[in-house]
Amino acid sequence: MKWEGRRESENVEDRRGMGGGRIAAGGGLGLVAMVVLALLFGVDPRQILEQAGDQQVSEEQSGQPYQETAEEAQRSKFARVVLADTEDTWSSIFKQSGKQYEAPKLVLYSGSVQSACGFGQAAMGPFYCPSDRKVYLDLSFFDDMDGKLQAGGDFAKAYVIAHEIGHHIQTLLGITQEVAAQRGEGEGAGEGGVSVRTELQADCFAGVWAKNTETQKHILEAGDVDEALNAASAVGDDRLQQRGRGYVVPESFTHGTSAQRSRWFRKGFDSGDLNQCNTFNATTL
Repeated sequence: MKWEGRRESENVEDRRGMGGGRIAAGGGLGLVAMVVLALLFGVDPRQILEQAGDQQVSEEQSGQPYQETAEEAQRSKFARVVLADTEDTWSSIFKQSGKQYEAPKLVLYSGSVQSACGFGQAAMGPFYCPSDRKVYLDLSFFDDMDGKLQAGGDFAKAYVIAHEIGHHIQTLLGITQEVAAQRGEGEGAGEGGVSVRTELQADCFAGVWAKNTETQKHILEAGDVDEALNAASAVGDDRLQQRGRGYVVPESFTHGTSAQRSRWFRKGFDSGDLNQCNTFNATTL
């Protein structure tokens, strides 16, 4: 991916080294354990965030500026460039429909963070909070992509950021609010459930972003699309569950299978059309 030397977004909050706070009454370690179990057993980590958000949190700040390594500085710059690309591309797409794009903030943190959706841990991976319209990213997740997930490459990492921005697009379009109502009526996890359809749509939106950004800026290099497809496949529910506990429980799916995630990213990329991402009406995912 050609990203060096290009515009960096200013919509970034750098909270690295600030500490995300700890749950009062000694709940912090329990929350970490629950998040790890959620990842291993297919539970949507955002449910943990929502539960933690109701608890009192005390901020711990060192008062010292965060000293980033050269590698972290490079990753931070990369994330800012990708965020800038999402701003440019989605602004153009929204403008074509007579709408104005409202860019989200990207919060960089280290270890733990407090969001409007609750308490977040690096073990959860990147996440989007619709309540404050911010994407939260611990850059150490890129190490997990390279190692644990075997999903390396710049464009694989760009896909991860674009997926979270996809959730922001859902919020701007009112989809997030509709999904919340459906969850309140008892629809949620499982094959074909609203949670899976929500995540697959965000994958499709990431593909739409990739296609339109390539058309406008010509950022892709040989193998980049394959990197994104591999990353989408690496975070499929079936693959994560198989690795975590040795078997798969489709009834607990929250994000979709490896095949589904890569397929919907590809659909968004091939079409470049937001209207091709209606996973909620799709009979086959």
